[in-house]
Amino acid sequence: MPNGRFGKDGYRQRAMNTSISHYLIVTSSYLGFTLSDGALRMLVLFYFFKLGFSPLMLALLFLLYEFAGIIANLGGGWLTTRFGIRRMLLVGLSLQIIGLIFLSLLDPSFDYILSIIWVLAAQGISGLAKDVTKTASKSAIKSMEVDRKQALFRWVAWFTGSKNAMKGIGFFLGGVLLTKFGFQNSLWVMAGSLGLVLLLVSFTLPKNLGISRPSGRINELFSKSPEVNKIAFARIFLFGGRDIWFVVAIPVFLYTNGWDFWEVGGFLAGWTVFYGLVQAIAPNIIHLTNNGKTVSSTSILVWSISLALVPLCLLGIMSAKTDLLLLLSGLVLFGFVFAINSSLHSFLIVAYAGSKKAAEDIGFYYAANAAGRLFGTFLSGLLFQQGGVLACLAGTTLFLIATSVVVWRLPEL
Repeated sequence: MPNGRFGKDGYRQRAMNTSISHYLIVTSSYLGFTLSDGALRMLVLFYFFKLGFSPLMLALLFLLYEFAGIIANLGGGWLTTRFGIRRMLLVGLSLQIIGLIFLSLLDPSFDYILSIIWVLAAQGISGLAKDVTKTASKSAIKSMEVDRKQALFRWVAWFTGSKNAMKGIGFFLGGVLLTKFGFQNSLWVMAGSLGLVLLLVSFTLPKNLGISRPSGRINELFSKSPEVNKIAFARIFLFGGRDIWFVVAIPVFLYTNGWDFWEVGGFLAGWTVFYGLVQAIAPNIIHLTNNGKTVSSTSILVWSISLALVPLCLLGIMSAKTDLLLLLSGLVLFGFVFAINSSLHSFLIVAYAGSKKAAEDIGFYYAANAAGRLFGTFLSGLLFQQGGVLACLAGTTLFLIATSVVVWRLPEL
């Protein structure tokens, strides 16, 4: 009996070690992808603003990217369940490389309309790539068979935090690349680097990782539990609220106030890295503020209301006097509280997701995330063009109040 039990325990330990190894490979690959994604956003934003595009037009350039993300998440969850994590990671990485190369072929001699269509197409490809890759990567956490909520929260928080920290570094990298190498050469460098990541995934991950029986009918993709539906709906407002003042308004506002490309990219990088680090340690913060529980419906609501208060207070103060330092300080505070909320929501969807079709539930949730970014991106350009930063702060406040209403009375885990 002891030998048999030891052998069984040893098998479990080896299986766990293998699953962690696969998870780390998936996460490393996704972090490399995220670096390119953050850099690409800064490249497109600054390059076309320099060409004279208005804030609203800049926002429109990103809309197909976000819309493609909705489609990719809905279909990506089903495809990941059907074909596995490895295959969908390869698809996502390949699409991003194609999108980068396609965008690099944009010729300055193209007329205005053709240039817009070209960028929209490239952004659409990148939008598909991003969310196919993210859905597959996040599904790897569920395949690790973590059976304790606290441990699951820590794995999700680390994944989400490290991803956003890497995206922040990508923002800075995009500003530096555009300054030093120009638009086209930067895209080629990024495509070549992702090619190396693609080879890593191809040779290290097993083909059957994450494969299960997918939904047989289209309505099953949308027929989720009440908990999944509610947290997905909240995600629309949460990320819509963030992007209303973050996607177009803040970068353009800083640039028009005399900052250079690399300075704007550096600040956004620092903010996003800070936000990512807070996400990574969120389980410790929630643990301390919740008497040892992993998460409760009360703490979710309190953090949500706290987030809405930040832009509301900032709006009230800045209505009397617009101050750049005050705005940046408010953005840092917003980043801290937003990181806690984002980490909580990311944990909740993985916890609520069914183990057999986790990729589909997670894909559905991140489709809602992409929908929120789509609305937020459009409103960021529109509101900034019509009313400046104050209008964006007002829009952000309304979205975050809606988030608090939706998460009210979420069930206990």
